[in-house]
Amino acid sequence: MEVKLKCFSCQKEIVVSGIIGRRDECLQCGADVHVCKNCEFYDPKVYNECRETSADVAREKDHANFCDFFSPRKGSTEQIDKAAALRAAAEALFKKST
Repeated sequence: MEVKLKCFSCQKEIVVSGIIGRRDECLQCGADVHVCKNCEFYDPKVYNECRETSADVAREKDHANFCDFFSPRKGSTEQIDKAAALRAAAEALFKKST
């Protein structure tokens, strides 16, 4: 199974064959891959910055950990595009027409 995700550090695409291991690193920048910031459950707005309530607390979100709930996050550009689209819609809504 091939997994594709974007590195939290350099934003380059990472392709991993099989399971992402604790020691896997980004080939571009050398950052750890099995980290909270690359996980789909990572959310800086929630308690412990994790939406998985059963997961153990990881203090360093950008260092490798042993979390059993780790699931590769899909690219972060989608979230940025959605935010930009919402912002543009809000600006268009409140824009004064002459």
